[in-house]
Amino acid sequence: MNRLLSSAVNLVLALVLGVGLSGCVSTRVPIASTSPWQAIDLETQSNPLDVSFTDPSHGFLVGSNRMIRETDDGGAHWNDRSLDLPDEENFRLISIDFEGQEGWIAGQPGLLMHSIDGGQNWTRLFLDTKLPGEPYLITAQGKNTAELATNVGAVYKTNDGGESWEASVTDAAGAVRDLRRSSNGSYVSVSGLGNFYATWEPGQTVWNVHQRVSSQRLQSIGYQPDGNLWMVARGAQIRLNDGDGNVEDWSKAIIPITNGYGYMDMAWDDDGGIWAGGGNGTLLVSHDGGDSWETDPVGDQQPSNFTRFVFDDDHAFVLGERGNLLRWVGNAV
Repeated sequence: MNRLLSSAVNLVLALVLGVGLSGCVSTRVPIASTSPWQAIDLETQSNPLDVSFTDPSHGFLVGSNRMIRETDDGGAHWNDRSLDLPDEENFRLISIDFEGQEGWIAGQPGLLMHSIDGGQNWTRLFLDTKLPGEPYLITAQGKNTAELATNVGAVYKTNDGGESWEASVTDAAGAVRDLRRSSNGSYVSVSGLGNFYATWEPGQTVWNVHQRVSSQRLQSIGYQPDGNLWMVARGAQIRLNDGDGNVEDWSKAIIPITNGYGYMDMAWDDDGGIWAGGGNGTLLVSHDGGDSWETDPVGDQQPSNFTRFVFDDDHAFVLGERGNLLRWVGNAV
């Protein structure tokens, strides 16, 4: 009996030690003592997908299942809004952008809306049925002017409030899983299968295709503050482009954490901190250019996958699934 009891105790201790060690090996990232983020529960199962503001206090958040919310206090609280859309269609509001009081919403399937009064009223614009792909990213550019990119890399511009659109690209990039726009009007996209990425600059008629760096398929790609690129690939790999204009010159893979969950997005804060977000509440920050990382304690407590960062001059948010949202407050939480 004593021998059996001793064996059972040893087995339990081995299991506990194994789990503990596997946790240490899988994370390898210490938890930060403070966090600049505040968790906000939107009390919905919809996924927030984009945020934009008309001024530092007033803005809108959009998402799946026709979700649209409005804030008047910089994003601390959000109130339900509704759009005049057919009840039988379950729109996914994927992109919103304001330039002053003029705003635009792009959604799927085939949705584009325009406001000239800070989002108090919205007009639906009906797109040409021959438009390549579905609306994916909208960028407000001034009075009656906007740029629309679709999920096949078609880029269009309007100067008359959406009454007509002029194509900027003669040959689309094909189905994309991720597409980003830089402040100077350039675009970068990841192919639908993640096996290559493509770049486009204003004035070019076609996308330039680039092969992925490793055997790992690409997840997402975007722009660093200096205009160079970043990418995340499956296997929780981060790479930074530092080629001074060479979009095929990449760093070695940075793998700060191997917990089985990949990264979905990256962002840089005003102090130079690099943020990476992904599955199962993965939210990491590096304050030394990616050499070392910490786990954010607020993000670590959220039962959500973090899909996107939104940073602008006055705000920052981490968008999660099922109504989870983190708001930048700067001070320790």
